Amino acid sequence: MKKMQYLAAGLIAAMIVPAAAQAQTREIREDRREVREERREYRDALRYGDRGDIREERREYNDARRDLRDSQRDWRRDKRYQHYRAPFRYQSFRIGTTLRPAYYAPAYRPAWDSRWGVPRAGRNLVYVRHYNDLLLVNVRSGKVIRLYRNHFRWR
Repeated sequence: MKKMQYLAAGLIAAMIVPAAAQAQTREIREDRREVREERREYRDALRYGDRGDIREERREYNDARRDLRDSQRDWRRDKRYQHYRAPFRYQSFRIGTTLRPAYYAPAYRPAWDSRWGVPRAGRNLVYVRHYNDLLLVNVRSGKVIRLYRNHFRWR
């Protein structure tokens, strides 16, 4: 009976963590949309409004930008997104370099995501995150096939 309770608790936790991560990225998307809307309203106030309208719209625009910065800061500080830091220091790789298996261990293989703007990895190929770089590595030989420098830089 205890085993079933632990199993159920583990399954519930596994379902909640991705939902929380999606909620954070959704919040950032909404904050970006709000910044765009406030910028548009501020420009309209500059064109057609009086001094009071301009002051109010500038204040709202700055508040929206501050909210976006806070959301992005919270997202970066979340420990779930910092697992890519390797126990070895940064090294700049080139195409054709052979990596040790520790560099392309499963812990450094992020799941493919269409938002990255890179094609899916083919057979025997995996994407590996090395600090801010994204490497496409052949698992059999350990050779770097494709290299995307600064692909994960914070915006």
